[in-house]
Amino acid sequence: MPGLGDLGLEGMPYRRCPTLASLIPYDDKDVAMGSLAGKTIIMSGGSRGIGLAIALRAARDGANVAIMAKTAEPHPKLPGTIYTAAEEIEVAGGHALPILGDVRVDEVVASAVAQTVERFGGIDIVVNNASALNLAPSESISMKAYDLMQDINARGAFSLSTSAIGALKEAENPHILTLSPPITLEPKWFDQTTTAYTISKFSMSLVAIGLAAELRKYGIASNSLWPRTTIDTAAIRNILGAELVARCRSAEIMADAAYEILIKPSREVTGNSFIDDEVLTEAGVTDFSKYRQCAEEDLELDFWMERAAR
Repeated sequence: MPGLGDLGLEGMPYRRCPTLASLIPYDDKDVAMGSLAGKTIIMSGGSRGIGLAIALRAARDGANVAIMAKTAEPHPKLPGTIYTAAEEIEVAGGHALPILGDVRVDEVVASAVAQTVERFGGIDIVVNNASALNLAPSESISMKAYDLMQDINARGAFSLSTSAIGALKEAENPHILTLSPPITLEPKWFDQTTTAYTISKFSMSLVAIGLAAELRKYGIASNSLWPRTTIDTAAIRNILGAELVARCRSAEIMADAAYEILIKPSREVTGNSFIDDEVLTEAGVTDFSKYRQCAEEDLELDFWMERAAR
């Protein structure tokens, strides 16, 4: 198993300078806000898929990215480990800290936060990306499977977010971003996506909403982000097959949307349930063709999503 030395990371501190903001003229601070250069992100999951895409987008600005995930060895059907992800982040221009850990274990989460602060000097952004999916119906799903989704999805998001609050209070533009859907109580969604999985994902959204209310006084933003359509990832390829994957958008749309949220002033953007293409439309994007392989009208909608009016 490779260590930090194998990645060329050993002995290379990338700490934020606490006096830098005071040296930047006021007008330039707003410009600096539009970049993730020098910002530190801690993310659950991220060895592949949407999480890795978000990490790589931040890395292109020169961000520091700590990835906490369980994947240390390659999987035949799910390529990517925390170490290969770290290598990609470094190549993209960022600084990586791969942390082998399970978001369900409190001590591991606390240690990951401490390691990130020790390595990079603080934490600016938390991304709750790790998620478990099981679409078994209520009549057949085991309580073990139910608990796994609750522990990773809802509890994991709450654990990582709250463990990082102390560090986020010290950040200039602190954000928490949770990858979960807008909450809707239409019965059809509980039938289509099954009750157990829906409860776990909506619970993540409740974490995002609740933290926005509680942490507003500290200037810490908390928002959720969800894709309009299914996203082409290795996991989705295994579940849906090649034919349906052709009707997915690429993970880069979520990465670009997350980026637009995270560069905004945290005191002005909090408590929102964002949809990826709506975020980008507001940012001025009019051509979404680079994110898809098929016609817009043929895209497969993700869970809990309706087709956007154009």
